[in-house]
Amino acid sequence: MVEGVGGSAVLRQDSFPPTRLDAENLACRRGGRLIFEGVSLTLGQGEAIALTGRNGAGKSSLIAMLCGRLRPDGGTIRIEGDEEDVQLAEISHLIGHRDGLKTALTARENLAFAQDVLGDAAASPEEALTVVGLPHAAELPVGYLSAGQRRRVALARLLVSARPFWLLDEPMAALDTASQAMLTGLMQAHLKQGGAILAATHGPLGLDGARELRIGP
Repeated sequence: MVEGVGGSAVLRQDSFPPTRLDAENLACRRGGRLIFEGVSLTLGQGEAIALTGRNGAGKSSLIAMLCGRLRPDGGTIRIEGDEEDVQLAEISHLIGHRDGLKTALTARENLAFAQDVLGDAAASPEEALTVVGLPHAAELPVGYLSAGQRRRVALARLLVSARPFWLLDEPMAALDTASQAMLTGLMQAHLKQGGAILAATHGPLGLDGARELRIGP
């Protein structure tokens, strides 16, 4: 269901069951070079972490490590909750630097494809596009959209499948002021529903109570 919250449209969903991410003493090497070590974090229901650090500090690598795309060179990652042996990749959304869209497909087709792959169906592609302010772009190939519009289509993936953990790499990139406010509203609603957010960022997320985790010097 689409609702207005704080001047922005968001989707009302059921609350997520209690789940917690625990990572301890993570280390990362790339090309034989130590990028970071000793990184630990805990992320549970309703919590947000702003991941900060200079360029090259390993923010993107840490996110890739948490969702299983990169193997840690040290440390442990655990998920604690009702489900046993669940992997974070199975219960999380990853929005990276690249939008991950198929440019020949329409915005609606991209979101329908994502929903089929991810499962946990929530909003329809049309509802999600309305929330991010792009209902008029539903039948347009995303290759015709601007960078900011493509970013909003990518962010709409957060809505078509209900997953408790959002792993976001520079989520505000390419967004104008109004779209940044829209995303902040979505993140606030997700936290109220019992979700959790880890976002690599160089700027403020606009989330009250968000903790900062800085890696690198």
